[in-house]
Amino acid sequence: MATTPNTMSIKQGLSLWCPQSAVLNRISRVSVPSRSFRRSFVAASSFDNENREYVVVGGGNAAGYAARTFVEHGQANGKLCIVTKEPYAPYERPALTKAYLFPLDKKPARLPGFHTCVGAGGERQTPDWYKEQGIEMLYEDPVTGIDIEKQTLTTNSGKLLKYGTLIIATGCTASRFPEKIGGNLPGVHYIRDVADADSLISSLGKAKKLVVVGGGYIGMEVAAAAVAWKLDTTIIFPEEHLLSRLFTPSLAQKYEQLYQDSGVKFVKGAKIKHLESGPDSRVTAVKLEDGSSIETDTVVIGIGAKPAVSPFDMVGLNNTVGGIEVDGQFRTNIPGIFAIGDVAAFPLKIYNRIARVEHVDHARKSAQHCIKSLLTAHTHTYDYLPYFYSRVFEYEGSSRKVWWQFFGDNVGEAVEVGNFDPKVATFWIDSGKLKGVLLESGSPEEFQLLPKLARSQPSVDIAKLQNASSVEEALEIAQASL
Repeated sequence: MATTPNTMSIKQGLSLWCPQSAVLNRISRVSVPSRSFRRSFVAASSFDNENREYVVVGGGNAAGYAARTFVEHGQANGKLCIVTKEPYAPYERPALTKAYLFPLDKKPARLPGFHTCVGAGGERQTPDWYKEQGIEMLYEDPVTGIDIEKQTLTTNSGKLLKYGTLIIATGCTASRFPEKIGGNLPGVHYIRDVADADSLISSLGKAKKLVVVGGGYIGMEVAAAAVAWKLDTTIIFPEEHLLSRLFTPSLAQKYEQLYQDSGVKFVKGAKIKHLESGPDSRVTAVKLEDGSSIETDTVVIGIGAKPAVSPFDMVGLNNTVGGIEVDGQFRTNIPGIFAIGDVAAFPLKIYNRIARVEHVDHARKSAQHCIKSLLTAHTHTYDYLPYFYSRVFEYEGSSRKVWWQFFGDNVGEAVEVGNFDPKVATFWIDSGKLKGVLLESGSPEEFQLLPKLARSQPSVDIAKLQNASSVEEALEIAQASL
């Protein structure tokens, strides 16, 4: 039965546009249920989810923080269903390329230790937590279809699910090498979930030579973990330096030197022709377009990710940044359907542009903002400040632990201060205003200053920053401009 914002069966779930209490009151005043209502009541038994008022599709960070927000507002018990392709309750995904990859003698992270929401100082939401909160969890069953008119979802196993309000939190999938150039050979790995990370760990335990393809976050974090495994490690990427989307050449050189001091080799400005394999079909080498080859027995490909929009393409996509287009409350073009986290293309208010952010901080905050807007009179537009960080070489016995944070926008002229022993800071100044700032090995107080600077965008004296004798002095100059 098709539903409208003003008339809906209780068993069919409740739309964002029609509060539950209003529907209950309306039904209570009807002495004899209508024939159509009786039909829909009977038909409700054919749905495979018991909780139908709110359905979240996805099992990553955004889903976990959405669940917490539903609980905080008393709207989870008997109302919320989460559908995930994974066999685990939502967890803090960044751990997979950090502590999860440590060797066993370096105290690696393992579930249930990093279920959401421990990454933001919240409660560890184990599978038992979801049961206790009355949240229905459907594991290992990805959604494969949607009927917007009937407000139903179909899953890979054939389940038919009903929703009143739908929150899409499907995240991203790893970008892969084509099969024809060896992208699926044994020994070739991608990392997006626990199964991927477990497979890689199995290979690392037997590996001698590792090639990491990609000089971004995943490449840097996997290579740092490989140092703890004492592997012959090479990072290959087409750009001229590490993390070219954020690091300046000077800053990248400092991190590259740190990796090289740990035995990691770099092949920069390189393009890969194909991956080679041996008689057992396992990868044996990476063939470059210049004709050279790099021998290896294990390859990790970290060349980015793609928003997991299927099967929700018809909800409305953004062709510029990718993902599902939403407004400042994460509403899509379809009433009652929302999208959060990596998959959402949202208005980045501070810079007046549409953006899609693949980061745990945005996954957490977008989920909280969306659910709060859905359940309360909260109507503020999401006002996100871009934030990125990385923590590597944090295992026991490491000679140098690395932890940097960045806030804002890396536009304009970059001013670097510090010698990386251990601190270094980079300030981006555009038209006299501080737009972004990155700090390595800062104190808690210094890290807390960064978002204040990036959000305020104060006018700063660039000459004073350039002449600062230390990171501490540079931060004092920036703070004084607030």
